Amino acid sequence: MNLGSDDFTLFGLPQRFALERAEVDARWRSLQASMHPDNLAAASAAEQQAAMQWAVRLNEARERLNSPVQRAMLLCALRGVPMDAPSGRSAVPMAFLARQMGWREALDEARDAAAVRRLDEEVAAHERETLEGLRALLDEGGDTAAAAQLAWVLSYVARLREAIDRRLEALEG
Repeated sequence: MNLGSDDFTLFGLPQRFALERAEVDARWRSLQASMHPDNLAAASAAEQQAAMQWAVRLNEARERLNSPVQRAMLLCALRGVPMDAPSGRSAVPMAFLARQMGWREALDEARDAAAVRRLDEEVAAHERETLEGLRALLDEGGDTAAAAQLAWVLSYVARLREAIDRRLEALEG
C-alpha cells in the first residue's frame, strides 16, 4: 500500500460514486486491523510512527468515501476537473442559488417544527435528485464538468440540511 494512493485505490474499491457505506466501513476495518498502531506496541519508534500515519490516512479516506459530497468532489478531481473553491463555486447555477436562498429565507421564517419539516422534505427531495444525477454522471461515463457543478450544489444542500436539523432541534428540544 502507498500513502499517496487515492482513497479508492487505498481501499481497493472501484472509482464510482455509488458506494455502500457498509462496504467502505468493512474495508476500513480490515485495513485498520492490519495497520493500527496498537498492533505494533513492540515495534520500533519508526514503525509505530508509520502505523500512526497509516491510521490517520485510513480514517481520512474513510470519511471522504462515506461523504457523498467529498466522494463526488474526489471523483471529479481524479477525472481532471479541479474542485478548488473559487472556480468551483462560481460554476453553481444561478437558478439553484436563487432556490437555495429561498429555502434559507423559508427556514428563517419558519415558526414551528411542522413548517421546518415541510421544508426539509422539499430539500431532501432535491438532495435525492442531485445524488441520482451525480451517480448517473459519474458512474455511467457522463460529463465530469456537469458532475462537478452538481457536487457543489450537493455541498450547499448538505449545509442547508444541517441548518434545518439544528433548527428542528431548537424548536423541539
